[in-house]
Amino acid sequence: MGLLEELQENIVVADGAMGTLLYSHGIGNCFEELNISKPEQVKKIHRAYIDVGAQVIQTNTYGANYEKLSRYGLEDQVKAINTAAVRLAKTVVKEYKKAHEERREQLPYEHKYILGTIGGIRTSPGKPILLSEVKRSFREQLHHLLAEGVDGLLLETYYDLEELETVLAIARKETGLPLIAQLSLPEVALVQGGLTVKEAFAKLETSGADVVGLNCRMGPHHMIRSLETVPLPSRAYLSAYPNASLPSYDNGRYHYSANDDYFQKAAIALREQGVRLIGGCCGTTPAHIKAVAEAVKGKQPLTEKKIARLPAQPALEITPPTAGKKTAVPLHEAVATRKTVIVELDPPKNLITSNYLLGAKALKDAGVDAVTLADNSLATPRICNLSMSVLVKRQVDVPPIVHITCRDRNLIGLQSHLMGLSALGLENILAITGDPAKVGDFPGATSVYDLSSFELIQLIKQCNEGISFTGKSLGRKTNFTVAAAFNPNVRHLEKAVQRLEKKVAHGADYFLTQPVFSTGQMSEIYEHTKHIKAPIFLGIMPLTGYQNAEFLHHEVPGIKLTDDIRRTMAACRDDKQQAKKQGIAIAKHLIDGALEYFNGIYLITPFMRYDITVELTEYIRAKTGAATVSHS
Repeated sequence: MGLLEELQENIVVADGAMGTLLYSHGIGNCFEELNISKPEQVKKIHRAYIDVGAQVIQTNTYGANYEKLSRYGLEDQVKAINTAAVRLAKTVVKEYKKAHEERREQLPYEHKYILGTIGGIRTSPGKPILLSEVKRSFREQLHHLLAEGVDGLLLETYYDLEELETVLAIARKETGLPLIAQLSLPEVALVQGGLTVKEAFAKLETSGADVVGLNCRMGPHHMIRSLETVPLPSRAYLSAYPNASLPSYDNGRYHYSANDDYFQKAAIALREQGVRLIGGCCGTTPAHIKAVAEAVKGKQPLTEKKIARLPAQPALEITPPTAGKKTAVPLHEAVATRKTVIVELDPPKNLITSNYLLGAKALKDAGVDAVTLADNSLATPRICNLSMSVLVKRQVDVPPIVHITCRDRNLIGLQSHLMGLSALGLENILAITGDPAKVGDFPGATSVYDLSSFELIQLIKQCNEGISFTGKSLGRKTNFTVAAAFNPNVRHLEKAVQRLEKKVAHGADYFLTQPVFSTGQMSEIYEHTKHIKAPIFLGIMPLTGYQNAEFLHHEVPGIKLTDDIRRTMAACRDDKQQAKKQGIAIAKHLIDGALEYFNGIYLITPFMRYDITVELTEYIRAKTGAATVSHS
């Protein structure tokens, strides 16, 4: 009898966690490598699950793919680790049967099934891996597991439905063995991105899954709630591998509750939701699986089920415009009809804000359209730009653009930060990756990068639909406009433009460039980007002296000065007043060149010298008035 035939007639008990038990004994960093270095430890765990009633055991290969093994320098051992894993599991089953035969004892179950486990690769949203790489890595691991003769495949802990559908289709083409496809949910009954579990399971059935289910992330309670919304599949069976509980963290280690009695009740509830394959994920032990086996012993699978309604998402609140207040035209729309000036004025490095606010007021009086506030630029701590943006908006009444880097906040912090910005009415955002922590004042600080700039842009736009990262309703739609960074100071401009196009595809409304110091380069940028509808604000940074010029040219990533500019600044290295005049003259010359091609100018204030960017803003206003770009 095969596994599918077994599931047709019975509720089948699977094993629990492997990594949790190895971790609890302080064994290894890469649990999959232990198939080779400590095989007896792996066999011992397999044997423990079989002894308490598990009919299905999975190979210790969850992360035994090229991508994950490469983190430990083990990418060349994919074959050895996967091969060893299957052979260990087979040896344990063989030894178990032999022991019963020698004692002339009847086996509790006639069949034991070995599933080759392949875990999701795209589990970290900020570490994007191309689907082409996922496919290559999956095919390699799949080949080695199938070559060793497993009884089926368990595809588990997939947060990304697209990834699971993709690898499932590959597996279905390669084998007729039972395929079990399990998702991990960020929210009850919702897949990452907002699709319902019911809809996701239907897609997985279409892609070839014989068993569809859930594992990890959730304990029994929330997993049961999620399955209450799911009808019995038309062809496939349901599976569930819940975590033992939420983990606690104590003295540098994670701990799970020893709640096997609770798990026994949960197994009964899972059976009542139509689940036919029940196992355990993180934190579960042989005691939990024993409880499951005892709970479902002698019970038949459900053939009919009453479906609970998915909890209704609250209606999105519509925020009416303030009575009598004219809504400002978004910058990316304003720049289409007139010359528009944005000025970067970095928040202070200390708690003295008076000079900053004077600068913001002077810039407003000069006619800037918005002031941008960097998010700890060059990884150097400054006053929180959210706080300064509130002061700028309330005390100066000039629109702030809040920079958000992926460096300083994890996904939780980013989502929370966006909600806070919206609550305060701060709707202009520049989404950027952020300089790595090691370049700043605190080189030992951690760079987070849960999301890439592309994903941050996408998240912001998703908030504009009233949906959080996990698919949960925010209660109302946000109203963000999203700027993105564009660095044209690269050897191959066409590659930078490809990144720009990708950001447009993710939802970027307009772009701010790194400072450009050549009018010839401006023409080249225009030619390479004129097909893109999203406006570009060309970056202009006035120089303050020879040393400033040399520092920018040699030490700041993404900035290069022309030889002519460097010679000009070198000629006045000992005369600060002349250096300032030359820096402003150069900036005006660059502005003249930029205005031939772009309606948007992005002035970057050097060292809080706002008097310089005020003069340049007044120059632009005097020169252009309401003129627009003449290029078609």
